[in-house]
Amino acid sequence: MHEGGCLCGSVRFTIEGDPQGARYCWCRDCQRIASGMATVNVLFDADAVTYSGAMTVMRLVADSGNTVERGFCEKCGSQMYSKTVVGMAQPMRVRAGTLDDPEICPPSYIIWGRSAPSWAPFPDGMIVYESGPGSTVINPKRTTQSKL
Repeated sequence: MHEGGCLCGSVRFTIEGDPQGARYCWCRDCQRIASGMATVNVLFDADAVTYSGAMTVMRLVADSGNTVERGFCEKCGSQMYSKTVVGMAQPMRVRAGTLDDPEICPPSYIIWGRSAPSWAPFPDGMIVYESGPGSTVINPKRTTQSKL
């Protein structure tokens, strides 16, 4: 069993099951949620995850065309999860930083690489998909960072 929670502790969750994988997402919605970076998502069966505590839920149509639900703590605003509610079925995406043990499953690939800014850090050797999972694999050109 895995556990986690939000920044203030008002929302907690348990997960009965092992992760299916983990990934970075550079879609524009995730960049906005993560204040300019990618989100890091650990994938689970939705029925394996149980949340307790007050959450605000927002539904938007994502770049994929799917309707995605995102859950946020009502008190501190921590983003807890996202899941597809209309469109191709996908696993629930639990935000890695909300897990009590974020080491349980490191990301192995990147989605929505085409939406990442030129300065986005991509780990060496990691598979980068142009858009969603299973789309064209790309080799984005990264700019060299200047030293501050």
